[in-house]
Amino acid sequence: MVRLPVRVLAATAVLVLAGCGLGEPGGASGPGPAAGAATNTQADATPPSEEQPGGAVSDANAPDIEEPRGAPLERVVDWRPRKLENGEATVSCAAEYDAAGDGVPVANLGYSAMRRAMAACADTGVLRLRYDGKVTADFTALIERTVELADTLGIQSRILDLDSSGGQIEEAIRAGDVIGESGWTLWVREGSVCHSSCVLLLAAGDMRMIAGDVGIHRMIRIGSAATSRAELQQELQAVHGQVREYLQRNGVAFAVADLMMTVPNRDLRLLTDEELDRYGLSGQNAVADDLQRIRLAQKCGESFVRRKEAFFRAFDRECRAGEDEVGAMGECGVELRSRFGFPDQQCPAESPLSEYDTALASGSGRDGGKRS
Repeated sequence: MVRLPVRVLAATAVLVLAGCGLGEPGGASGPGPAAGAATNTQADATPPSEEQPGGAVSDANAPDIEEPRGAPLERVVDWRPRKLENGEATVSCAAEYDAAGDGVPVANLGYSAMRRAMAACADTGVLRLRYDGKVTADFTALIERTVELADTLGIQSRILDLDSSGGQIEEAIRAGDVIGESGWTLWVREGSVCHSSCVLLLAAGDMRMIAGDVGIHRMIRIGSAATSRAELQQELQAVHGQVREYLQRNGVAFAVADLMMTVPNRDLRLLTDEELDRYGLSGQNAVADDLQRIRLAQKCGESFVRRKEAFFRAFDRECRAGEDEVGAMGECGVELRSRFGFPDQQCPAESPLSEYDTALASGSGRDGGKRS
């Protein structure tokens, strides 16, 4: 598993979405500190909470950020004591959630506490991290630490199960770059949301399964020294360029960044299923797919690659488009696999939806993995 360097991202400013605050370190023990344009589709507008400032916020006083360049370097995770202050996280060792629930709560981000929560997942080979909360530095630390432990424990199937109204765009970019280099499937379950900066996380997933609402809106600027509209616009354009660059390197149409600028920060533009597909925010990630095709052809053969591509075309047509729950999409895909010769005996872990195989083997899925 490729691991991404933690970088202080250099160019503009922290972007914070409405009502999001930075988390503060808490107590935990660990190894120690480390040295387009808008479409004709009708926009759905949702007023933000009255107790939160509207829109996305760019902080002119935040540290500079820098986009990753070239091959990722070895990443060193900061394991200093920290608690999850701006959301709730749970760890499950199964993809199935209706029967199995969401697993063990994780509030202490210390090494020992997180390893205990994830240890059982080494046996199943599956980790589902459910996160309900803001995208802040706490969330980035959660992702970094989860990835390092998953690598250590040999957990290959990783699901990030999101319910987030957004947060800091800088932290979404940082966390997204880690996600993009460590093999995650991202879910937005029925009843969950992924709004504002959370959409940047979706951009990074290798595979995205979406049943809940996904929405975007415009940023606003705080802490700026600008004295004219032209100066303020120049600052916003620099930040906008950072978002476009991030989306482009993750295979998402940068028209999403342009569309964000057209939605007043007091409103929320919900993206339709067609728009999610068109912009590259749902289903397989095109960039990840290109990289995986090369690796899979070498390891599993060209026939495997062709069958996998044919499977995902059928999955998009019959499962993603035909179901309104993430769990039902997965069950549909599990049944669909046999039509294409999956799970593959030579490459079972690389087979589509391999995260469901442990549940099927134990009979813990719905009706033993069969849909009624």
